[in-house]
Amino acid sequence: MHDPHLPGRRGFLRASVLGALTSALPVEATDAVEKPVAAPVFPQAPLAPQPFQFLPAGSIRPSGWLRRQLEIQANGLGGHVDETWPDLGPRSGWLGGDGESWERGPYFLDGLLPLAWQLDSPALKAKAQRFIDWTLEHPWPNGMFGPKSNDDWWPRMVMLKVLTQYQELTGDARVIPFMTRYFHYQLGALPARPLRDWGRMRWQDEVASVLWLYSRTHDPKLLELAALLKKQGYDWQGMFADFPFREKTDAKLVEAKGGKNAFMEDDGLQVHGVNVAQALKASPVWSLVSRDANDRAAIHHQLEQLDRYHGLANGMFSADEHLAGRSPSQGVELCAVVEAMYSLETALAITGDAALGDRIERIAYNALPGAFTDDMWAHQYDQQPNQVECSLHRRPWTTNGPEANLFGLDPHFGCCTANFHQGWPKLTASLWMACADGGLAAAVYAPCHVSTTARGVPIEIDQATDYPFRDEIVMTMKPRSPVTFPLRLRLPAWCRAPSVRVNGETVAATSGQGFLTVERLWTAGDTVHVSFPAEVVTEKGFNDSVSFSRGPLVFSLPIGEAWVKWRKRGLTNDWQVYPTSPWNYAASTEGTVERHDVGARPFAGATPAMTLAVRARLVAWKAEEGAADPVPAKPEMEDEPYTTLRLVPYAGAKLRITSFPALPS
Repeated sequence: MHDPHLPGRRGFLRASVLGALTSALPVEATDAVEKPVAAPVFPQAPLAPQPFQFLPAGSIRPSGWLRRQLEIQANGLGGHVDETWPDLGPRSGWLGGDGESWERGPYFLDGLLPLAWQLDSPALKAKAQRFIDWTLEHPWPNGMFGPKSNDDWWPRMVMLKVLTQYQELTGDARVIPFMTRYFHYQLGALPARPLRDWGRMRWQDEVASVLWLYSRTHDPKLLELAALLKKQGYDWQGMFADFPFREKTDAKLVEAKGGKNAFMEDDGLQVHGVNVAQALKASPVWSLVSRDANDRAAIHHQLEQLDRYHGLANGMFSADEHLAGRSPSQGVELCAVVEAMYSLETALAITGDAALGDRIERIAYNALPGAFTDDMWAHQYDQQPNQVECSLHRRPWTTNGPEANLFGLDPHFGCCTANFHQGWPKLTASLWMACADGGLAAAVYAPCHVSTTARGVPIEIDQATDYPFRDEIVMTMKPRSPVTFPLRLRLPAWCRAPSVRVNGETVAATSGQGFLTVERLWTAGDTVHVSFPAEVVTEKGFNDSVSFSRGPLVFSLPIGEAWVKWRKRGLTNDWQVYPTSPWNYAASTEGTVERHDVGARPFAGATPAMTLAVRARLVAWKAEEGAADPVPAKPEMEDEPYTTLRLVPYAGAKLRITSFPALPS
């Protein structure tokens, strides 16, 4: 579909390590050097303690298949979108130009920045540095920052997330006084100019940055600001307490109640999928201030409500673009996927709850890669678990238009083109976390290399694995000197018989215990072998449909694909995809697994790392306007013999059936 081209090399201005962290005045930009990886910073009183904390940005680098996946992103739109899309080109308002000046520049940086450092790419670092330097070097006289064509609080919330990562990566002395000055300005300005629309719904994202800064400067004004943001923000916890949105959003009813602008008021914004995804972090983040255990635990009720009324087999909830019920022919927006991942990663650090790690993997290893072509030169705005055609028909979306599930540069709306970049890099940054007692936690599993400290001793960890395509994980511990600390290993809830061995000796591990703690004196060369044997699980869904999973991977029937170029889009193309094989099957409830090599493109359907054979038969089930009808609860058999279907991991099938009618027993 596209042959990616590597970008030309550019020089890059590194950031400075100079200056005291607690300075509150802006400083001049200086040449900079990268600093060594620092110890994580945990909240201190009066903030609540939290069991885990992200390692400083740059502590974790991908290896194995994960590095290949990040390289695919860098060689595709992730590293080149600014070269072919004017919204991120040289006229961007976040580079001082007269182009797009709202959220797209910060969105792009939120993933480009960690990607550049994780791959140690001078070219990508240079791209990110241009946006960073313009932002830091052009504050407004009153403390505001960003393009002067708007003063919306929302896009600044995204850029603040970028700046926290950048400071951890480089130690640039400009960042902390810059953020301090802005927060002081905002504290004074919010009473007269309160949060509105997107900022009001996404206040928790800024509170996370406010608390990041507070943990470094202990400025009491920052807690005042956090409280004011919470007060002006939408009450997500209250909305979920008695969740009223139990059906597919009816756009006509919303508009009848609130008029044409209803979708920019509470009636529309509270059912907007990306808002809901970002809201998953609201209660855990606020619990750091409130110290209320109910706030910390509220995310589980929220997830349960979303699963019950809008849950999809790929780990997400439907939202195309608003909450859409449980039919697998409904879609979910790519922005919602990456924002849900980041919310869950944040919540896992704050709560220490292993179940959130299971959910992160389900989304990351299915819904995230499922929205892209294998080379990541095109993506969808919306993906459907039962996706039988990607064309310009009008589908059963709640509010989206006919372009929404095309693969392309900016199908339907460009927010996802700018925002998708954070998915893989933020996952990489969340694989391991620091523990409040000086230990380390393996929170999410993928191949990586970790450089951090444990109880003050520098340590490196090599984690070799083909998980989730395989069950085995090997960790090699390399402390600079022997050190005693607790190692916590997440035991996935789906694994009935986890196995853990340290230097060949078995450590008792029990299914369902969440995190297993292994505390001992660790020396260079110690190895931890972890095995998570997985079984094929049949899950019941909408209209008693069945879907299949094995560990974190969900399996789908790949439908034959005819890719038709709709239009040329600079370095890439927009595509429609039409089916070339039958898809209307009912499936049995059992499957047989076959393993294959993990390919250069880990999730590519042409070279699946694992396949699942299931018995099936054609049934009366049709599509209308390019969308599969809802799964028939009582399928009528066609006059055709039984057959065996070969299912592949969800992301490998761009046209697919994931939720099948069940064959009568």
